[in-house]
Amino acid sequence: MSKTLALTEELIALSSVTPEDKGCQSRLIELLEPLGFVCETIESDGVTNLWARKGTAQPLLVFAGHTDVVPTGPLEQWTSPPFVPTQREGKLYGRGAADMKTSIAAMVVAAEEFVHAHPHHKGSIGFLITSDEEGPATDGTVIVCNALKARGEQLDYCVVGEPTSSDVLGDTIKNGRRGSMSGKLTVKGVQGHIAYPQLARNPIHQCAPALAELVAEKWDDGNEYYLPTSWQVSNIHGGAGASNVIPGNVVIDFNFRFCTASTVDGLQKRVHAILDKHGLEYDLKWSISGHPFLTPKGTLSDAMSDAIKSETGVTTELSTTGGTSDGRFIAQICPQVVEFGPPNGSIHKIDEHIEVRFIDPLKNIYRRTMENLLL
Repeated sequence: MSKTLALTEELIALSSVTPEDKGCQSRLIELLEPLGFVCETIESDGVTNLWARKGTAQPLLVFAGHTDVVPTGPLEQWTSPPFVPTQREGKLYGRGAADMKTSIAAMVVAAEEFVHAHPHHKGSIGFLITSDEEGPATDGTVIVCNALKARGEQLDYCVVGEPTSSDVLGDTIKNGRRGSMSGKLTVKGVQGHIAYPQLARNPIHQCAPALAELVAEKWDDGNEYYLPTSWQVSNIHGGAGASNVIPGNVVIDFNFRFCTASTVDGLQKRVHAILDKHGLEYDLKWSISGHPFLTPKGTLSDAMSDAIKSETGVTTELSTTGGTSDGRFIAQICPQVVEFGPPNGSIHKIDEHIEVRFIDPLKNIYRRTMENLLL
C-alpha cells in the first residue's frame, strides 16, 4: 500500500465531524516535525488549527486544508461504515475520502518526498490546517490568517486542497470564487381580516412587483474569469397560519453570489433603490460570508498546470464556479491562491469515495508544484 493511501485511511478512520479534529492534526504533526517543520496549534472556541512552517526565507508556499468533515447522514444508507475506510472495485470509501482527507495526506507525503529529495530547496513550505471549514468557519482559517497577518508572516503562494476536479483528476483548478452576501428582508404591512382588505395592507401583494424586478435585474455581465452575479430567493415566510388572515409582514431570505465585476456597496444600493421605488415599508439586514477572490493566470496557476500536465497528460482549466471556500480568507493575506484536489462528484454524499488510481498522482502533482516553485 502506498504511503499516501495508508495515511488517507488513517485520517478517514478518525471521525472528525465538524468542528472536531479527533487527532488528525496530531498525526500530521508527528509526520511534519521530523522534516523540520515548526508546528503550532492554535485553538479557538473548540476548534483546532495547525500552522506548520519549514524555513524562514521567501517565497513561502502554503498548503491549506481542513480535517473536519460533514455529518454522515443516515448510517443505514452507507454500503460500508463511513469511518471504516473500505476499498471496493477500485474506489476508497469513507467520509472525507474526497473532501478532503486524501488531499491532506497527499500534501504531507508530497512535502516529505520533496524535502528528502531537495533538502536545500529555496524558500519555505507551510501548512495551514483547520477543523472549522465545514461549519461556521469563524474559528478556523480566518483565525490563523489574522494571527499570521498580525506578526507579519508573508505568504506568497497557497494551494488549497479542495476537491476541484470534475471528471478526471486534473481537469479543473479553481483560481477564484464568487463572493456570498445574504439579505433578510422584512416587508411590513397591516394585519387584518381577509374579507376586509381595505382595512389591511397585504405585504405579500405589495412586495411581489419588487421581487419580480429583483429577479429580472441584470446585476453585471461577469468578466473573463467569472459568471455574472446571481440573485436568488432562498426562503419566504409569511402568514398568520390561518386562511382568513392577511399577514402583518413577510420575511424573504435571499442571496447574492457575486463576482469582481460588482461590489458589496453597489449591490446593496441597487436593491434598496428597487425596494424604495415600490414604496415598501421594510427592514433589510445584510450579512457577508465571503468576498470574491481571484488569482489571475500567473506563476502559481502555471506551476500547478504544468505539474498536472506532466503527471497526468491532462490540460487543466481555470474555473471560479462553485461555492465559497477558505480560500476567501487566505486571499486576504496571500497574493496567489488556487484550489486543487480530486474529483468532487461524491462529496457530502452517502458513500463518499475517491478512485484509488488518483491518490498517488494527486500527491505527485503537489510535489511537482513544489519543484516548479521552490527549485
